Amino acid sequence: MPESTNTQPTEGSVAPDFTLPTASGEPFRLSTAQGKPVVVYFYPKDDTPGCTVEAKGFEALREAFDEAGALVVGISPDGTASHCKFAEKYGLGFVLASDEDHRTAEAYGVWVEKSMYGKKSWGVQRATFLIDSAGRVAKAWPKVKPEGHAEEVLEAVKAL
Repeated sequence: MPESTNTQPTEGSVAPDFTLPTASGEPFRLSTAQGKPVVVYFYPKDDTPGCTVEAKGFEALREAFDEAGALVVGISPDGTASHCKFAEKYGLGFVLASDEDHRTAEAYGVWVEKSMYGKKSWGVQRATFLIDSAGRVAKAWPKVKPEGHAEEVLEAVKAL
């Protein structure tokens, strides 16, 4: 697999636009959400321990994100059928988008080479980007620990 040369968008830069299929069956396009803040969080895989903790954290605060006028979008390389099962199992009511060809992850600089037990593979680095109402990156979390992350993101949304 070719080496990723993409870097993550920096705070203040225009967020790369994307259109991805979602668990609901409707495509999601970032640029159509302009005018409101969007939390774009990348995670490696549906229904795995860390990804579940992170998703449940965002779901627990979904009402607060809604009140702040923000949209939450989770993106992984899993297909829409997997997203549907994941959303149904945990009652997730926010957008889960499928990036099977990992182009969006590459555009955000989060498609990286990983090493586990000496074996190298490519995958998504857990990262979150807060996109402001003008379509610019207001804040970036390049390496995320799932516990407590949604609370930190919500505080940043409220500070916009």
